[in-house]
Amino acid sequence: MMSVQILEKDEDSMSFVVNGITASLANTLRRIILSEVPCMAIDDIMIIENDSVLHDEVLGLRLGLIPLKTDLDSYNLPEECECKSELGCHLCRAVLILDVEAESDERIVYSKDLVPEDPNVAPVSGEIPIVKLAPGQRIRLEAYAKLGRGKEHAKWQPVSACIYRYLPEIKIDSERCDGCGVCIDVCPRRVLAKSEEGKIEIKRLLECTLCKDCMTVCPKDPPAIEVQGNQNSFIFYVESTGVLPVERIIREALKIYERKCSEFLEQLSVKLNVSEKD
Repeated sequence: MMSVQILEKDEDSMSFVVNGITASLANTLRRIILSEVPCMAIDDIMIIENDSVLHDEVLGLRLGLIPLKTDLDSYNLPEECECKSELGCHLCRAVLILDVEAESDERIVYSKDLVPEDPNVAPVSGEIPIVKLAPGQRIRLEAYAKLGRGKEHAKWQPVSACIYRYLPEIKIDSERCDGCGVCIDVCPRRVLAKSEEGKIEIKRLLECTLCKDCMTVCPKDPPAIEVQGNQNSFIFYVESTGVLPVERIIREALKIYERKCSEFLEQLSVKLNVSEKD
C-alpha cells in the first residue's frame, strides 16, 4: 500500500517520503509536475512605445519569464475556453499594464511596475529587474497573461525544483563492526555517529546521499556496513516558483495523473471490445 510522510512543508516548498511505489511512477509524478500542471505567464504583448536598449522580442522574453500568481479556479486554459479567440477573453486572459518613463535620471524598471487588472494575477516578486532606462526613455505596453503548461514553454513551469531520490537503507553488522569510526569521519553529511557504548549508529538517515564512501573505507572485507536505496520508497523535494502553493501543485499533478489513467483504461476497454467482436 502506498503511504506518504511529510518531512518539511511551507508555502513554497515541501519534502516528503512516498512508500510503496516504483521508480517509473515516481518519475511520472515528477514529469507531470514539471510539464502538465498549468500556471499563468505573459504570452502576448502589445508594445505601444519602447525606447529602451532592449529589442521588442528580448523585452517580451524577459516579461514572459516573470512568475505570476495563478488563480486556477477563475481562468480557463485557452484551448478549453468557449470564446475560441486568439486574444482571449476575461475568462482565459489577464492584462497587465507597463507604463514607465525615466525623466531626468536613469531608472530601472522592475516587475512591481507591471500593473495588473486582476490583483490575483500579479508578479510573485516586485523586485525582478526588467530593463534600465536612460533619461528620456520610455516603455508603454499591454501584456496578456494566460494559462499554459511547461511542455509548451519553460515559463509555464510552476516549480523551480522537483526532484526525487531513493530512501536510503543502512545496515550495520554489529558483530563484525569494531567501531573504528573511519566511516563516521568520511561521511560528509554526518549520517553516522558513535554511541556511548562505542558502537556505530545511524543518526541522520535521510541525509544519506548513497555515495557509499563509508563502505569503501571500511577495513572489513566485506564491509561491515551496507548502504543501498529502497527501490519502493522515495524522498521528494518540490519547490514552487511562487505561482501556486506547493500543496496545490502536487494535488493538481495527482488529479492529472488520475485523469490520464482513466482515459487510458477507457481506450483500452474500447480496444478490447473491438477485438472481441472481430
